[in-house]
Amino acid sequence: MRALDGPFARLVTVLEPWLREVVIIGGWAHQLYRRHPDAQQLDYSPLSTIDTDVALPGGLLTHQPDIRARLLADGFTEEFLGDDHPPATHYHLASESSGFYVEFLTPLVGSEYSRKHKRKTTIEISGVVSQQLRHIEILLQHPWTIDFPVSAIICKVNIANPVAFIAQKVLIQAKRGREDRAKDILYIHDTLEVFGARLAELRDLWQRSVAPQLHKRDAAKVTRAADMIFADVTDDVRRASQISAERQLSPNSIREACRYGFMEVFG
Repeated sequence: MRALDGPFARLVTVLEPWLREVVIIGGWAHQLYRRHPDAQQLDYSPLSTIDTDVALPGGLLTHQPDIRARLLADGFTEEFLGDDHPPATHYHLASESSGFYVEFLTPLVGSEYSRKHKRKTTIEISGVVSQQLRHIEILLQHPWTIDFPVSAIICKVNIANPVAFIAQKVLIQAKRGREDRAKDILYIHDTLEVFGARLAELRDLWQRSVAPQLHKRDAAKVTRAADMIFADVTDDVRRASQISAERQLSPNSIREACRYGFMEVFG
């Protein structure tokens, strides 16, 4: 297996001591689905993204040097955003012209507010600032593992399983902006297509592993998505079609494929 390079490979090297615990989520998880043995070969490239979202469990094991020290030693720099304490932080690879950067996310546990009535937005874990968000825990549970060759070794990289990936997109939809909602629909469509020959296995994963970890209200919301999100061609579906214009996907073909996939996996 040919060793891979580039900014994501640099990040994998930095995170090597924690690879059994952290999970790649978001757009990079979607790209890495193509490396999974169950993935179908498709004639188009996956959606690309310049940022990598890394989910951190709250009880991450302690190693020295910590994640922040390893990032800075490997050429990453910090960009501080907002007025939170600690401030939300993007970790940029300074030498990378593409604008590649990393964000860390961790589950928001309990109330959104502390006893001092301050909103819980960020937390420091292993030296890095991680944003606390709802529904990150679903992405940390039952991750899939792919082989990712770096230099002379093959790293085992955890990625959010596709059922959790799709379910989380449904659960956060109401808090997403217009363009993000459209891109999420295309992520859902393409993920279902990548594993289109394995929908029965995805349904089993949903029933046995993912749904039981959700609150009944959230599981029901995901189950109803076929009717709530994909019953009609919406503006979000139309924008998803525009994002994928080079593939000539019509809004209705996106809607129909997503509705069918949801009924097969979550129905």
